[in-house]
Amino acid sequence: MTDSSHQRVVITGLSVVSPLGNTIADLTQNVFAGVSGIKRLDTPFADQLDCKIAAQAQFNPADHFSKHAYSMLDRTSQMALHTSIEAVKDANLVISDALKPRMGIYLGTGMGGSHSIEEGYVRLYKEGLSRLKPFTVLMSMNNAAASAIASEHQLTGPNQTFSTACSSSAVAIGEAARLIRHGYVDVMLAGGAEALLTFGTIKAWEALRTLAEEDSNATGASCKPFSADRTGMVLGEGSAMVVLESLAHATTRGATIYAEIAGYGTANDSDHITQPSVIGQSATILAALKDADLPPNTIQYINAHGTGTLLNDTTESNAIKNVFGSHAYDLSVSSTKSMHGHLMGAAGALEAVITVLAQRNNQLPPTINLVNPDPECDLDYVPNVAKSLPKLEYAMSNSFAFGGTGASLIFRKFN
Repeated sequence: MTDSSHQRVVITGLSVVSPLGNTIADLTQNVFAGVSGIKRLDTPFADQLDCKIAAQAQFNPADHFSKHAYSMLDRTSQMALHTSIEAVKDANLVISDALKPRMGIYLGTGMGGSHSIEEGYVRLYKEGLSRLKPFTVLMSMNNAAASAIASEHQLTGPNQTFSTACSSSAVAIGEAARLIRHGYVDVMLAGGAEALLTFGTIKAWEALRTLAEEDSNATGASCKPFSADRTGMVLGEGSAMVVLESLAHATTRGATIYAEIAGYGTANDSDHITQPSVIGQSATILAALKDADLPPNTIQYINAHGTGTLLNDTTESNAIKNVFGSHAYDLSVSSTKSMHGHLMGAAGALEAVITVLAQRNNQLPPTINLVNPDPECDLDYVPNVAKSLPKLEYAMSNSFAFGGTGASLIFRKFN
């Protein structure tokens, strides 16, 4: 992204709904303090689950929308719409009539309106009803959230939904940055949203046998990325959104700039639908470095995909060593999923926001619950306690997905 014929892309707004708080201030405080958002599920169906833990977002749509407005939106769309509004506010952006055709929304989600789909099945097959809510299709389709956001802000620019499982929102941010980079638009809302904590969805994940066991001593310690005793991932929910602008547009309006998107890479691991590979993950990271025109030794911190599953953590560690060589032992890596769980389609966006906050604060978030390190995972994973890193110039965020699509984002500190 250093070619002078291309627009530089900067981040001017941030917003989240997450298990670690629904404001940037709360997220910042909790993620650097090593607070766990993983708790026992408080839903009525929790007793029917084998896995009774999750990272829930404490989000009540009634606090933000009228009943008429939120009743026609799935929980995924409710959170996405809220974060879009807050991100625009954070960017202090006025969406004028002239800007509307030069601004769009790219959103990532893995399963879209899962709450609405499940509610429909319950009405049909459990309650024996013959009719569903008239808006069931419109609430459950994957592009519902992006459409609601475009409608709210009256955006007539590009509107697309990306569904590449766990990398969905990282892809959305990277592709939105490309649009700005090549001059198609001036501003983009980009991010992701996911709300999978329904009975049927959790039972499906239980069948896949990738969910973590509850820690017998502390529920919040159940997700243990890079640990020898890790048992799997913890499902989370939430949304994260960024406002992207061309540097020229942001500078002209006097915007506060959080960071610059220096590079974005994506590649597909075609070996297996669920098993990651070092080759595929390495290709993704290398693509981002090439796009940024940076040598590997410029990266100082990586927010890892770090799910806490047996295969992912060793594979990602080996991919980092494969790409960075001896420099892998000089940089720091952490998995914030140890605190906020795995938000699936929203994970990449939340972790991108956290990576930008790390740069802004010159502080690295920890991988909590890392007490018994896996000998095969031998990098600096910032165990348990955040650490300072003055002059954090370049940071990377990795997202790797079921189905094989990986995405890496590189952020440059904006001085």
